[in-house]
Amino acid sequence: MTPLSCGPVAFALKRKLYAAAGLVLLAACASAPVRSNPGAERAVAADLDHIFGASLTDHALWGVEVKSLDTGRIWYARNARTLMMPASNMKIVTLAAAVRTLGWDHRFKTSIEAIGPIEDGTLRGNLFVRGSGDPSLNTRNNRGAAFIDDVAAALKSAGITSITGAVVADDDAFDDTGLGQGWSWDYLQDDYAAPSGALEFNENIAKLVLTPGSPGDAASVTLSPGAGYQLANHATTGEAGSTTRIDIGRRASEAVLDITGSIPSGASPVSRDVAVVNPTVYFAQSLRNGLVERGIGVNGGGVDLDDVRTAIEPGTRRVLFEAQSPPLSEIATVMMKVSQNLYAETLLKAVGAATSGSGTAEAGRDAAREIFAGWNVPGTYVQADGSGLSRYDYVTAEMLVAILEHFHADQAFIATLPIAGKDGTVSTRMRATRAEANAVAKTGSISNVRALSGYVKTRDGETLAFSVLANNFTVPAATINWMTDLAVETLANYTRK
Repeated sequence: MTPLSCGPVAFALKRKLYAAAGLVLLAACASAPVRSNPGAERAVAADLDHIFGASLTDHALWGVEVKSLDTGRIWYARNARTLMMPASNMKIVTLAAAVRTLGWDHRFKTSIEAIGPIEDGTLRGNLFVRGSGDPSLNTRNNRGAAFIDDVAAALKSAGITSITGAVVADDDAFDDTGLGQGWSWDYLQDDYAAPSGALEFNENIAKLVLTPGSPGDAASVTLSPGAGYQLANHATTGEAGSTTRIDIGRRASEAVLDITGSIPSGASPVSRDVAVVNPTVYFAQSLRNGLVERGIGVNGGGVDLDDVRTAIEPGTRRVLFEAQSPPLSEIATVMMKVSQNLYAETLLKAVGAATSGSGTAEAGRDAAREIFAGWNVPGTYVQADGSGLSRYDYVTAEMLVAILEHFHADQAFIATLPIAGKDGTVSTRMRATRAEANAVAKTGSISNVRALSGYVKTRDGETLAFSVLANNFTVPAATINWMTDLAVETLANYTRK
């Protein structure tokens, strides 16, 4: 590997890494003047080689490409055609397919339906809710609660104040495989691994609340209705002022949450977010409880249509109310800015449903492959899921740059990307540099994988598309982010003058 030498970028990288180690780096390398010769692109490439060839990542694998979108020239490539795990940079791939298939103005519909008659204020039968994958019925902008408010108002407007049956959730628009290919069993209880479905409420996350008792007593545990778990509570109450230590694990073979640890006596309740087991049942139960809270009696519970299909009364359902999601442009902005996995899994299935009538990840992957072939996106890739949580996903830096080039004039696409030093997952990165408020890029992060792909302008206003993928590293992830950010800062500092 290339050692760190005495270029300006090399010196800056040395300074950062030595500072991290608590060492002082003397100015043994004098700062070079700004290069302004015709070979400046080669000089930038040399600086990038110093960064990505540093000996501290000898055992890691970097995949990098930088391309000028103004001239079409490749400025830099390092293993650009090597398949790499992208982590959440896979969301770039998923969003590209969704935009091409659905369009920025696409809205998901959720309808409230009934079969039975309404007599004396009572719906005699079940209330149905049919979903098409709206991921936005959650606490962001209070849309979940507002949806239930609107349903309750619509039912009352229709003369319904009680329901003899249950709230039955119809999720047939998508398949029932909520988890992505290659997801690991040991994080399936975590909120970022929530399963997808045609009906999603509160991002398919339930709240687990632990309340202390007296020292030595078991802690009290409650879980949002419809989450689908049995609780194995081993959490205890510690002495007042002791440290809170809570661990939640899901058993591999059954829907049981093991809760261990301690919460001090007299402390405020502690809450943890956990992924639900069956999104459809969770939606139905949440809607049912919300209607009861708003004065509409529901005799039955919240159930999945698949579990009661044979007992459903015959007849054609009539629509009582229909809700629409915000447009895809808003949903995509949330997905990309905060790296929301559930949204990406939902979009992949929505692409499949729109192109083949099959709301499956497989159909979504097939459609995406055809789209990219039509765009002449180069290289082989492997897509297992929509979000990049899977370690079965593989892309190349060359492929990501090609997709970015395809969208570089699409302001709606660019608006979805986090802005360096300002918002989203790069809000604290590249501050006080020329990349701040300049570079816009999607991050990616799973164990031993980091990624950053997006756009940056040079000092001359030249637009560059870049993709930096790092796999198999053992140094701290913060060091990989430093090196990646330094590369983007180098590009932002470039001038032909």
